[in-house]
Amino acid sequence: MKFEKYPFERLALLLENIEPNKEFEPSSLTIGEPQFDTPLFIQEELQNTTALLNKYPKSAGEDYLKNSMRGFIQRRFNVTINNDEIIPVFGTREVLFNFPQFFLFNKENPTIAYTNPFYQIYEGAAIASRAKVIHLDLTEENNYLPQISDEELKLCHLVILNYPNNPTSATIKKEELVKWIKKALEFDFVLINDECYSELYFGEEKPVSLLEACIEADNHNFKNCLILNSISKRSSAPGLRSGFIAGDKEILKEYMQYRTYVGCALPLPLQKTAAIAWDEESHVEHFREIYKQNFILAQEILGIKIPEATFYIWLKVDDELKFTQELYRTKNIKVLPGSYLGRNGVGKNYVRIALVENNIKTAEVLHRLKDFIKNK
Repeated sequence: MKFEKYPFERLALLLENIEPNKEFEPSSLTIGEPQFDTPLFIQEELQNTTALLNKYPKSAGEDYLKNSMRGFIQRRFNVTINNDEIIPVFGTREVLFNFPQFFLFNKENPTIAYTNPFYQIYEGAAIASRAKVIHLDLTEENNYLPQISDEELKLCHLVILNYPNNPTSATIKKEELVKWIKKALEFDFVLINDECYSELYFGEEKPVSLLEACIEADNHNFKNCLILNSISKRSSAPGLRSGFIAGDKEILKEYMQYRTYVGCALPLPLQKTAAIAWDEESHVEHFREIYKQNFILAQEILGIKIPEATFYIWLKVDDELKFTQELYRTKNIKVLPGSYLGRNGVGKNYVRIALVENNIKTAEVLHRLKDFIKNK
């Protein structure tokens, strides 16, 4: 297999011979990792459950963890699912990589479509699956909504959407998801929505889930439809590696059998800890308010429009590679070139900025960024 370099590897090469301005404290706005302490009640639960390390975890996950995840789905999306319609996973990254390999294994001329720009695991999974790729280009011109013809959809075995979107911060309406569900049933492909940013929203209209759209589309057994979600962003706990895949139970039954061989079972202390985090919402509201204030600062300082969700700014620039190098050299700020996240020219002349610090640090670095843009 030949994989492309990860965006952060490419960034390191781009900046390796540049001496940053030491007058400023280094600031990295590149990675989508919350820079906040994991809430104390979550840390304490992990400390109190280490005795469970003497037991092997089940690949299927414990019922108490499934129940807490199902409770989250019920509270947040008003959708009731059963235990056989959800699998706890070791972070959604592993699912995004191994599910396509599982699902496409016996397909003739396997074909996968996914949003572009993208989380690079999508591409890695396609390479590992030896699948043909159809890019669903997201651009300003199409309002960052995927466009594809029926002729191309007929070729697809698997389609991965990602809303709220990384890196563009775009969201999608329920009626658009309903259209995708109807196409998935008509042409018999599996539709996944990667919903890991669903809890980072800032307006009254919350991002919708594909499961909600399934109910709207009268697809109550979620046929051909799956969602992924994670605790990493909502709880500032990426190290817990707690996520889930939920939806079509017939697909999940076969996938569960596959997972017994993969060895990705979540250790029991992590399952116990994740369960209480999925059950609690006030800490999520706290983090959501911090991110909202960061975007209010970005609006005041940079004049950007506040997105509906995520913690990313998808900033349009003249030359994203030169912009990234000069920003690092003069202001000691790292951002990620948009072209590293897309293919076929998508993402060119954009940079992704992750607002994952506290409000004070964010304000300081945004003023630095504003000064750089002003004096370019």
